[in-house]
Amino acid sequence: QVQLVESGGGLVQAGGSLRLSCAASGRTFSNYAMGWFRQAPGKEREFVAGITRSGASTYNPGSVKGRFTIFRDNAKNTVYLQMNGLQPEDTAVYYCAATQIISTSWASYDYWGQGTQVTVSS
Repeated sequence: QVQLVESGGGLVQAGGSLRLSCAASGRTFSNYAMGWFRQAPGKEREFVAGITRSGASTYNPGSVKGRFTIFRDNAKNTVYLQMNGLQPEDTAVYYCAATQIISTSWASYDYWGQGTQVTVSS
């Protein structure tokens, strides 16, 4: 069992930045690769970032590459998503998730947080 709690969402103007945090407890955090996903109303859940157990490798889709950065601090059992250059189309609920094997598919993740709302105004 892994418990994940996201924080850091809010309302920001277009072009602004936010840093999301995901605090983990339960099983050993460093045993899991981590991902960030987002889901807007009426849209499919979308992969936005992934990171391996050690943090040595990270992954982003083209839609956010260069704007979003995922990183982790295993000593603090926390994974982060730094979001820069936010645009209205980034508005969504953002979720962190844990998996044994990193994947871009939400169905591959075993544990999920409750999400944090990010709203970007134009």
